Amino acid sequence: MSSLAVHEAAAAAGARGADRGRPPLRARIAFVPTLTLLFGAAYCLLPVAWVVIASTKSGRELFSTFTFWPGTGFAGNIADLNSYRDGLYWRWMGNSALYAGAGALLSTCVSAVSGYALATYRFRGRETVFNVLLAGVLMPPVILAVPQYLLLAQANLTDSYWSVLLPQVLSPYGVYLARVYAAAAVPADVVEAGRMDGAGEWRIFTRIALPMMAPGLVTVFLFQFVAVWNNFLLPYIMLSDDERFPITLGLHTLLEQGSNTPALYTLVITGAFLAVIPLVALFLVVQRFWSLDLLSGAVKS
Repeated sequence: MSSLAVHEAAAAAGARGADRGRPPLRARIAFVPTLTLLFGAAYCLLPVAWVVIASTKSGRELFSTFTFWPGTGFAGNIADLNSYRDGLYWRWMGNSALYAGAGALLSTCVSAVSGYALATYRFRGRETVFNVLLAGVLMPPVILAVPQYLLLAQANLTDSYWSVLLPQVLSPYGVYLARVYAAAAVPADVVEAGRMDGAGEWRIFTRIALPMMAPGLVTVFLFQFVAVWNNFLLPYIMLSDDERFPITLGLHTLLEQGSNTPALYTLVITGAFLAVIPLVALFLVVQRFWSLDLLSGAVKS
């Protein structure tokens, strides 16, 4: 064998050895989405981490340094928050729990009935109704807030609990999710079998369809609860009495007052941290329902 052939064989063997020592090109490219997701997670979680840590700092610690090291003023911040206007903050939390809990429950019930009807029954104008709902999903809430205020003002319901609850009952996105989920989770054969057994339409819905739709309705409830809990614009337009404010609007008023009284900034940060806890707790409680067998309700019925 010539010396040229020997050198070429050695070079090829070295190249193969180098390729064995590093990951393949596909693995290197696949690492890029992972880095992107990690960057996005850090971008979303760092502000939350800062709120948690800042809530533990006193006013002096908050304005003197900017670090991610916990402070020593959490107990004092909680005490100041409790004493602010005789515990008005907890009134705001209770109002948010009422608006979000009752609003999400009523919205889920309306979405379940409406979505099941749109998915199961064939009637004239069904697709038109569904298309109108889709248009409602795409419409920004800010466009509807002022007309809703004018309608409720005609009924003398503004500045009341009903002015915040009633607009939340009908959720186009909730009806859309319930319709899609009912079409996928409730087989037409099961509904027809219930009719052949002599069950009425309401009994079929409550005893057969509703248990099969339960995981999807939990999702509708959770989405609507979070949406109502975080809603700011509608209460801002509807309410003037601060004792009816939800937590979002209440913290906004504290933040506005903080421009003249910097000590209130610690109350705003601590209140924002406490306002997140119910959402996290709700998610941990309801997530187990997502693992339910979709057909278990029909089998048990």
